[in-house]
Amino acid sequence: MPDVVVLALKLAFLLLLWLFVLAAVRTIRGDLAPARPTRRSSSAPAPARRAPAPPRRRTRQPTRLVVTEGSLTGATLELAGMPLLIGRAPDSALVLTDDYASSRHARLFPREDHWFVEDLGSTNGTYIAAPGGGMSRVSSPTPVPVGVPVRIGKTVLELRT
Repeated sequence: MPDVVVLALKLAFLLLLWLFVLAAVRTIRGDLAPARPTRRSSSAPAPARRAPAPPRRRTRQPTRLVVTEGSLTGATLELAGMPLLIGRAPDSALVLTDDYASSRHARLFPREDHWFVEDLGSTNGTYIAAPGGGMSRVSSPTPVPVGVPVRIGKTVLELRT
């Protein structure tokens, strides 16, 4: 083979190798970076205001988050009405040692009289027990009733009073 062809093949291989390394670094950096809130474009219409909800009967509010399955079984976190970050990142409120959990996997937060769970773009998803049985994947902020299991990787959590 002519030297020019061999040199071109070497350069093409080197370029492909660098593209692979850059893609791997970008993926790792994206997994380690905190989730960013999405911005609405300025041309998007403002959301319509909802009519006030009718008064509801007061229910007992959950006071703690309990791990019922996984490596942290029995661990309890007191709820202070503040959002909780759940994942492998050391700055999470609940640090999971689960290989199936992302660094910033999910967020548990209060809104009005309910607690909600939101998946933060995790690789393996966040699941909540479905009314008919089984688990359904969380794709948007979803209310979490007291005693209903939420699965993050191999870890299962429940809100308790």
